[in-house]
Amino acid sequence: MKIRIALAVIATMFVITACQSKKTNDLLMNKKWRVYDVRIPPESPISNTQYIQAQDLKKGYYRDAYYQFLDDNVFVATIAGRSDTGKYFILSNGAMISVTAKNGDRKVENLVTVTKLSENYFDMLVTSTDFQFILCTKKE
Repeated sequence: MKIRIALAVIATMFVITACQSKKTNDLLMNKKWRVYDVRIPPESPISNTQYIQAQDLKKGYYRDAYYQFLDDNVFVATIAGRSDTGKYFILSNGAMISVTAKNGDRKVENLVTVTKLSENYFDMLVTSTDFQFILCTKKE
C-alpha cells in the first residue's frame, strides 16, 4: 500500500513538473523577445560599478538585442544585427533555461534563471564576469 502511494506521489510530481516546463516553453516559443532594460537584482549589495555597468550594457551591448526560442529547441540571439544560434533546454520545472552550442554540447553552456514570464514579458537573471543582471525583455 505504501509503495502505491509513493508511486502515485512520484507520478503526480512528474506530471506537475512536465506541465510547468511545457507552460514555460509555450510562453517563450516563436516570439521575438527584445531587451528593453538591464536591471540590478534587488537582493544584490549596492555597487556603483554594477550600476554603471548595467547602464552601459543597456545603452550599448543590449541596445539592439533580442532572443527567439524556436521549434526543435533552437535558440537565436541577435545582437547589433548579428545572429548566433544554439540549443535551449528548459530545466528546474521551468525556472531555468540552459543555452548551449548548436550541437547541444553543454561544455559551452549558459544558464539563465526565469524571474518573470508572461505572454508579453520575459525577465531573466544572467551572470556576467563580475555581476548578475536582470535582462528585461518584451514581446515584439
